[in-house]
Amino acid sequence: MFARITRFQLKPGTRDAAMATMESMKADIMALPGLKEFINVMNEDGKGYVVSVVETRELSDANADKVTALWKRMADHLAEIPQPEGFDVGAHWTK
Repeated sequence: MFARITRFQLKPGTRDAAMATMESMKADIMALPGLKEFINVMNEDGKGYVVSVVETRELSDANADKVTALWKRMADHLAEIPQPEGFDVGAHWTK
């Protein structure tokens, strides 16, 4: 498995609108080839991370243009378009 982790910062006062936009994008996000899990975490100040667990690095890399397009749909709410980083998953535990 492979994880794409993206740090982001929302513009002040856009949290509710950003969450609504993200919810409206759910089907497109979950349709990304090889996506196994999508997690969005955020503090009250709009600083957060998106963690996407994907079957393989190759599928994650192949999704790069689609992921960029999804982030651009959030542009009105973001301080800047974030740059994802990728990592091999060393452990993926659930209970």
